[in-house]
Amino acid sequence: MLILIVEDEVKTAAFIKKGLSEYGILSDVAYDGEEGLQRALTGKYDFLILDILLPNRDGWSIISELRRRRIDVPVIMLTALDAVPSRVRGLESGVDDYMVKPFAFSELYARIQTISRRGPTLKQEVLRVADLELDLEGRRATRAGKRLDLTPKEFALLTLLVRRSGEVIPRTRIVERIWDMDVDSNANILDVHMRRLRAKVDDPFEVKLIHTVRGVGYVLEERQE
Repeated sequence: MLILIVEDEVKTAAFIKKGLSEYGILSDVAYDGEEGLQRALTGKYDFLILDILLPNRDGWSIISELRRRRIDVPVIMLTALDAVPSRVRGLESGVDDYMVKPFAFSELYARIQTISRRGPTLKQEVLRVADLELDLEGRRATRAGKRLDLTPKEFALLTLLVRRSGEVIPRTRIVERIWDMDVDSNANILDVHMRRLRAKVDDPFEVKLIHTVRGVGYVLEERQE
């Protein structure tokens, strides 16, 4: 699952992003409404967490534009506006749920899970590259039919590589997405996790899928020898 957080409060956005990462869920953050809308319109996100009071464009107009264009990505409105008319307006505008700040992350995560099990948008997503298979809903990874015992961070890292299979992903981009950190101050965190991931994904198998592109980053692909 890839989630877009549209939230102008930096601390709140960081809190949500960190909580999601602990469950192995990837997320991007947009700090103003216009950026949030443009990102959401790409259609690459599986879920949207949306504030109402945003710079440049408010949450009401974002959800209105998405639904007008028939983009049915699930949306949770997360806002300080707790009056009943605001709640009603949110639900009537096409959002899937409405939460009021302050909030507990455990409740937000539970609501994401509940919404993600509903209807056609909740179909199980399985990604495959060669004999590697990722069941995103079940959080299960296998290679050649053998289950890989991955930590949440390793699963998130592998998911990012598989989603962009064949594409060289820069080191900085990986660290930003998985750890939400400055790569310069955490130079070895990616190397450590990548070694551990390769030990599980590649070392037991003859064909290697994770490749280093020296000076740039990593790519996951099946290469013809």
